[in-house]
Amino acid sequence: MRIRATTIVLAAVTAIALGAVGGMRGAAPVGGTPYDHGIRQSALKMLREGQQTFRHDTFGDEQFWGDTLRLHEAIEGADHGGAGPGLTPRTALALGLKVDVDALPTKLRKALGRGAVDLDDPASTLALLQANAVVGVTGRFDPDGGLSSVGIQCALCHSTVDDKLAPGIGRRLDGWANRDLDVGKIVALAPNLQPVADLLGTDQDTVRTVLRAWGPGKFDAELLLDGKALRPDGSPGAVLIPPAFGLAGVNQHTWTGAWGTATYWNALVANLEMHGKGVFFDARMDDPTQFPIAAAHPESYGHKRDDVDLITAKLPALHLYQLAIPAPRPPKGSFDEAAAMMRARRQP
Repeated sequence: MRIRATTIVLAAVTAIALGAVGGMRGAAPVGGTPYDHGIRQSALKMLREGQQTFRHDTFGDEQFWGDTLRLHEAIEGADHGGAGPGLTPRTALALGLKVDVDALPTKLRKALGRGAVDLDDPASTLALLQANAVVGVTGRFDPDGGLSSVGIQCALCHSTVDDKLAPGIGRRLDGWANRDLDVGKIVALAPNLQPVADLLGTDQDTVRTVLRAWGPGKFDAELLLDGKALRPDGSPGAVLIPPAFGLAGVNQHTWTGAWGTATYWNALVANLEMHGKGVFFDARMDDPTQFPIAAAHPESYGHKRDDVDLITAKLPALHLYQLAIPAPRPPKGSFDEAAAMMRARRQP
């Protein structure tokens, strides 16, 4: 009963937000008083803020991915002031990174459409970053046009595109788990993984081996908490990236449901996985048996309090936006409809 009540409340909140959006398009308004109008405007404002956070907010995590790991140097390559061969668009797409076609300048979009962009040149990747068109990744550029740092957003793992222009290039589909994304291989490109190696008590080569073993569409959210790269059966500890749609009534988030609510998980990911700047508290991470690394570094995990909090105030709007993303209809024939209906009838 508690789950059903929560589902009804969350569905009502989502309906208000979507009603606000619909009202802007000529749909029937919800109430006619100035107070009702204020509610709709507030819901719409929150919805937009949540979308902005989901799609574009790094929470200041470029200090980790860029300043510390120097991932941006691997992206730009030695010819552009970085290190190594650089990341070409062809390689980036093969790693599962997506391009938002709506963010592209008209000239660049047309060039991509007719195959006039060199997909084997890291300079083309830099051009896409400058256009803020790489889904879930933000490049920071200095006044001379050089890539000075890089940050990531929620959308990196929890958005894909519709391939409208080409495979991996299209309009955003927020909430869809990016099952093409090879997070491990992308992180393994970083020139400086020594801080991670020091944390895990190993060397950079071992860290890269572990990261490259994750595979597309998978991420190990506990590696930097417990230091366990493998499951008891010897397979990698990474699990499938979950979708971020259809969350109304999902009161215990993640596959096991053991961590907490969706908002709690958003806070954990933004603080501990994305390495954004914020505040996070969870005394369970003080357990040295279950989380030996987190317990040894409480200031970075279970008792984290940065000098500035760029996360906490954004969590309510982010959650509302997630609740407003409807689960897509499954493709015809992708499941046994008769068995599903029978199972649904047996539910209390």
